Amino acid sequence: MNTHSPSETAQAAALDRSSNAAIDARRVAATPRGVGIGFPIYAQRALNAELWDVEGRRYIDFAAGIAVLNTGHRHPKIVQAIARQLDCFTHTAYQVVPYECTVALAEQINARTPGSHAKKTAFFTTGAEAVENAIKIARAATRRSGVIALGGGFHGRTYMGMALTGKVAPYKLGFGPFPASVYHVPAPMALHGVSVQDALDAIAQLFKADIEPEQVAAIIVEPVQGEGGFYVMPVEFMRALRAICDRHGILLIADEVQTGFARTGKLFAMEHYDVLPDLMTLAKSLAGGMPLSAVCGRAEIMDVPAPGGLGGTYAANPLAVASALAVLEVIDEEQLCERAAKLGQVLTGRLQALQKKVPGMREVRGLGAMVAVEFAQPDGTPDADAVKQVQKRAQDAGLLLLTCGVYGNVIRFLFPLTIEDAVLEEGLAILEKALLG
Repeated sequence: MNTHSPSETAQAAALDRSSNAAIDARRVAATPRGVGIGFPIYAQRALNAELWDVEGRRYIDFAAGIAVLNTGHRHPKIVQAIARQLDCFTHTAYQVVPYECTVALAEQINARTPGSHAKKTAFFTTGAEAVENAIKIARAATRRSGVIALGGGFHGRTYMGMALTGKVAPYKLGFGPFPASVYHVPAPMALHGVSVQDALDAIAQLFKADIEPEQVAAIIVEPVQGEGGFYVMPVEFMRALRAICDRHGILLIADEVQTGFARTGKLFAMEHYDVLPDLMTLAKSLAGGMPLSAVCGRAEIMDVPAPGGLGGTYAANPLAVASALAVLEVIDEEQLCERAAKLGQVLTGRLQALQKKVPGMREVRGLGAMVAVEFAQPDGTPDADAVKQVQKRAQDAGLLLLTCGVYGNVIRFLFPLTIEDAVLEEGLAILEKALLG
């Protein structure tokens, strides 16, 4: 029984806002443990690639809100765009009273995504929502139910998102049953002995043992797996998927939620391939920290759902749309695609040099500035403990790093592409010490 008066509780909460430990104790008491926390530090302010907690400690941010902040914290152009929209209106529900800026953003996405064919774009709020709606659209367009996804892939925490995700812990634990007609095949991972042919043979076996190809609506693939460990899909694999889809009338969905908006050295990762997807899912850095996602696809496919079949109360929020339009301007003006390629080369070079000194660093891989390093023990066993130790040493020294991978043995680097050279160098120096122990 709570014996404190409302005023006493409020006073205690006010006093507890200055300590990470005190706020974290309140979090444990007030929120469910299912919402995992990467770092028990509480943000007070941030700018570009730097973040300060409530105790005044500064951190260099190599996580960027899980690839949401390719344009950094509080980019001036983005802040100004949001402020201008705030002076107009914050919400009407686009499906009730629409607004021109969303049409303008759709036009930009249609023009900038790979391929010169006619396209249309629908906006939503989260990456998982975009994935859910891409599957809805694919099923409506093909009148089929089956969907093929890859082991290690991550597509969200909603029920269809979980069904598509190729990793059980922690995303699926205790939540079944999941939507039917979702099938997984191994992703090609040369490091782990899975070749492109092995992955394609698994699809062929799937067509023999589980579902006929004429009942498959879509194959969904991340060009670079995000949560799965930053494995880059080989060009020959993507070509083969396109051929399979063309042969059987299946739609190819590229999940670019994490790879999009300059992260890989191109505006979209699919620009690294000579094949085109039928649908693309977009989110994260689309709106520079504001909640916005999208599905962009061939116009004739996107037009299949009837009016009212797509949408959402907060879909295409005007503040987020204004932010997204500013994001595209920043990417162009600051040449962030080219900068991502340069930053990726710098980081990869440093990591590869460190491999000679840190035997546990088994592989450095990535595309553009979407780079990761995988750790393993001498016998090849995934080494999640080593990753946790590096992450902790880096945090103690003021650098925030994210982990990923099916076994939790991968460190991924997602610093803002706008990071100042001096701050990047400072972060890399901390990283080097953390890796060397």
